[in-house]
Amino acid sequence: MKIKDLVNYDNTEVVVQGFVDNIRNLQYVAFVILRDKFDKVQITIEKEIEENKSLIQIIENLPLESTLKVSGKVMKNEKVKLNGIEIIPSKIEVTSTSLGELPIDIKNKDNTLRETRLDYRYLDLRRVENQLLFKCQSYIEQMMREYFYNNDYTEIHTPKISASSAESGAEMFKLDYFGQTACLSQSPQFYKQMTMSSGFDKVFEIGPVFRAENSHTSYHATEIEMIDVEISWINSVDDVMNEEEKWIKYFMSKLKEKYGEEIKKIFNVEVSNVDTDFPRIKFEDAKKIIKEKYNFTSEREDDFERKEEELICKYAKEKYNSDFVFITNFPYSARSFYVMKDDNGVTQTYDLLFKGIEITSGAQREHRYDILKKQIIEKGIDANLLQFYLDFFKYGCPPHGGFGVGMGRILMQIFEIDNIREATLIYRGPTRLNP
Repeated sequence: MKIKDLVNYDNTEVVVQGFVDNIRNLQYVAFVILRDKFDKVQITIEKEIEENKSLIQIIENLPLESTLKVSGKVMKNEKVKLNGIEIIPSKIEVTSTSLGELPIDIKNKDNTLRETRLDYRYLDLRRVENQLLFKCQSYIEQMMREYFYNNDYTEIHTPKISASSAESGAEMFKLDYFGQTACLSQSPQFYKQMTMSSGFDKVFEIGPVFRAENSHTSYHATEIEMIDVEISWINSVDDVMNEEEKWIKYFMSKLKEKYGEEIKKIFNVEVSNVDTDFPRIKFEDAKKIIKEKYNFTSEREDDFERKEEELICKYAKEKYNSDFVFITNFPYSARSFYVMKDDNGVTQTYDLLFKGIEITSGAQREHRYDILKKQIIEKGIDANLLQFYLDFFKYGCPPHGGFGVGMGRILMQIFEIDNIREATLIYRGPTRLNP
């Protein structure tokens, strides 16, 4: 039985298994709190009952976090705080024994340094916050996929070992591939676009990408779970934004409906309301707003600094009551060669910001062979190195666009977690390769 289901089995013999969360061994009675993935239950052992002496011996010196298999009867008891039920045990079996002292405090994360908790991540993940966080991640991905499947997308799986990169060569993890130099994929970008030329119309992929950035910020990682999307037959970048907005509203509303109250209770966070339209602000206008309203000027003219992302999100919340805001039409100097741009160098691109941080980069792509080749050369890249990619566009390719979203950053912002290390099941960064 799962502990969460026991309330439906009053006065019934059951078998439950779980971790020993707490033991209170009093004069006349002993209480064992048993915990599984879903909930906790109280095991009550009356010491005056002769048959219980062997049970008391089992739990007397049992370390916390050991695991038990308990057979007994579920009984209603209004005095018990845990769901008003208890189990009166007839048999207790120790299925594993923990060492007496844990290397980290799994009751209160603030009592242990983050890096130490990451060293013992397998224990840190037992915390109730982490159990909820990754249960919600699983559900979010389920709802993401549900939207895609309901809207005729094809799920694809692209290679993670490539001869060429979709991004900067300096950020590649290189490896020896049978005598050739290959790299771990930074993005499925090229292959998403290949499927557009193949007539797939709409595709998505949820999988890892790798960035060899020696960044030690609270929002960077070297291995990232990405959700990548590409759609064909679009008229403008607005079609891409429209689709992403509908998709986000779908999975966010589903999350709020199913886990909103639990998230509020455990994390003290309200899941964002997505009833209003996400505002769309041109990059040029956003820069002016930040300067005039918040008296902040960035040294970088063609992109945002982190502070600017925070300020424009503050503006969107105050003016539009939205935790999300699209920033559109970035200068070409800050974007990749494969985006579409006009004669003035203004790109059909956007970033989606969520509670002060960028979670998405999206665009209408350049699908015309000659212009795409020209833009590769403009960016100072040897077109011969990308000929395999250019070949995708030789035989007709629909107008298309898409976006990529980092799962870690989504979780950070939904749960208002201050570091991506906490929002990743097992984090990889420049100084962390274990566990």
